[in-house]
Amino acid sequence: MSGALEISVVIPVHNESGNVENLVSDIAETLDGRAYEMIFVDDTSTDDTRAKLVSLKENFSTLRVLGHRENAGQSRAIRTGVLAAKASIVATLDGDGQNPPVDIPALVAKLIRTDAPENLGLVQGVRAKRQDSAWKKFGSRLANTVRQNLLKDDHSDSGCGAKAFKKSAYLMLPYFDHMHRYMPALMKAEGYEVEAVPVSHKQREFGNSKYTNFGRLAAALSDLRGVLWLRKRRRHPGGADEL
Repeated sequence: MSGALEISVVIPVHNESGNVENLVSDIAETLDGRAYEMIFVDDTSTDDTRAKLVSLKENFSTLRVLGHRENAGQSRAIRTGVLAAKASIVATLDGDGQNPPVDIPALVAKLIRTDAPENLGLVQGVRAKRQDSAWKKFGSRLANTVRQNLLKDDHSDSGCGAKAFKKSAYLMLPYFDHMHRYMPALMKAEGYEVEAVPVSHKQREFGNSKYTNFGRLAAALSDLRGVLWLRKRRRHPGGADEL
């Protein structure tokens, strides 16, 4: 890699040994010819995810691997990757391989197009045809319905891991566990615009989901109270002028 990077792709992983090799390869194929890096953040996997990623660095010069010393969750892994990112534009994907990297260029193009609103901070992926079980899709619909009714964030799939955003905008957001599920609402609360792009979705090939419907709903109810409080307490200066 030489010169300024255009895109940093951040992928949080935990026990995804069966998925990381294909994901690394697919990202490299999709972004071939562009100035990019991919940052995999291992959140203390107990399988050989970390070792497999380190071994892949030999064949993929754009791959960086960061490893948490203690388990800290998906949102913290994303934040670790964003803080380490060298590009001003960050794209994220879930580490389970269900977000095809082929959608990254469309997400980034929407964000950096010449006629984009100046304060566009996030382009959120929306899974057009989710390849999950009926039970998991029901849980997500329920969580999304509750979230939209309370937050009015105008986004039907804020939990989708496929996103592109400006690093500078992300760093303005408050950090808390599970914040990655509320980025449209948090971006809007900070004064940024948010747009959406339909993205594809694959069935999980290896490993197991890290979330259950009941666990997700319990966390969501607690998180929603926090997001509502944070949004209420925000104050905007309308910009700042150097005098």
